[in-house]
Amino acid sequence: MLAAATTIAALLIASPSNTDVDRIAANGGFLIGNAHRCGVDSDRVVRAGQLVRELIAAATDDSKDEEAANKRFAEFFVVSALPEPGKDKLVASCKLVASELTKLEQHRLELVGSAGEVKSATPRFRPGDGE
Repeated sequence: MLAAATTIAALLIASPSNTDVDRIAANGGFLIGNAHRCGVDSDRVVRAGQLVRELIAAATDDSKDEEAANKRFAEFFVVSALPEPGKDKLVASCKLVASELTKLEQHRLELVGSAGEVKSATPRFRPGDGE
């Protein structure tokens, strides 16, 4: 457990969550990574990851901030998704992860168009689409 806790603590210390977008990236990466680790259906994991990326895009003002947040998301995803074989690791309960993932999936991004109409946001890409 100590190794995983140390890794996550190192990520938090090296790049603390000072802004909303930092928290979205870190928490999203942790949740989605654990969902992957717990064997949640890959389509759900991909859709939730896309939603987190859309939330990141909505919370950033420029592409540099968005790129940094996406990197943070990826770091937390990898640490949470890929347990080290043979080592005790601090992990979230799969039951709790499934519950929190369901809550995340219930969120919908809405964009307000120039004429004031509300449109649901759709993901811009799926992994493997070439982006």
